[in-house]
Amino acid sequence: MDATERVSPAGVDPAGVGSAGAGPAGAGRRGRVVGLAFACHPGPALAVTALACALALGSGLGGPRSALVTAAVLTGQLSVGWCNDAYDARRDARAGRRGKPAADGTVRAGAVWAAAGIALAVCVPLSLACGILAGTVHLAAVAAAWLYNLRLKATALSWLPYVAGFGALPAAVALSLPGGPSPRWWTVAAGALLGFAAHLADTLPDIALDRAAGIRGLPHRLGDTGTRLLLPLPLLGATAVLALGPPGPVNAAGAAALVLAATASLAGPALGRRWRKAALAGAVVVAAVDLALLLVRGVSAP
Repeated sequence: MDATERVSPAGVDPAGVGSAGAGPAGAGRRGRVVGLAFACHPGPALAVTALACALALGSGLGGPRSALVTAAVLTGQLSVGWCNDAYDARRDARAGRRGKPAADGTVRAGAVWAAAGIALAVCVPLSLACGILAGTVHLAAVAAAWLYNLRLKATALSWLPYVAGFGALPAAVALSLPGGPSPRWWTVAAGALLGFAAHLADTLPDIALDRAAGIRGLPHRLGDTGTRLLLPLPLLGATAVLALGPPGPVNAAGAAALVLAATASLAGPALGRRWRKAALAGAVVVAAVDLALLLVRGVSAP
């Protein structure tokens, strides 16, 4: 999905001229490789991939099958990140956004588009190798993320691809298990709520810059204050669904998770004016708590 603004990698010269002691051609190639690596939005890509890997291992898929699921998710995330940077290159350049390799000349937008296409082409067979239904669910999530980049990012429906993508992740993992068991409803619901929260938290630090670039997604329409007030609700909702959704009384782990999630989800937005990444950090803490609950509860129906 979309990533927040990043600082350009040290030593990368947009003109392709290397540091002292290196030839211009070799330094230029290294700069383009580094720029391409940063253009994929490595933070979110690796975070979502790590989440998928943890879910796969925790669900009992086993090493080889978990590696296949992880590879499918990684290639999908790479395609989405590169698509995002390539499509926004001109708009980011006009807005003076920092840390955008396709916009500042570190790497050509055409090269980033090519990387996105290659990653997507590799993602298709890897996803389908997890099972036709599991692969279809995952590819639908990747398609939703591309739709976000190309169309929905600047609309009131900007939240929809995040909800679809995060909700599909535990579903795809469950369907990758032998026999393709149905995912538990609360895992999908919690994933969807976390996706909605991730969109709000990821966008919050850059609302002003995005507005200047002409982006009018849901958080931009709500504004800084509205987004901060709304953010704790889906974060708490995700944890509540995981704690209360399974049959039976809430156990100690569920109660502890609710307390931790409430603290992190409220503290993040409250501290946001002092630390611009506080809301995102709070969302990451809640996501970690929810992941622990997911691993305890399992992702598929018995």
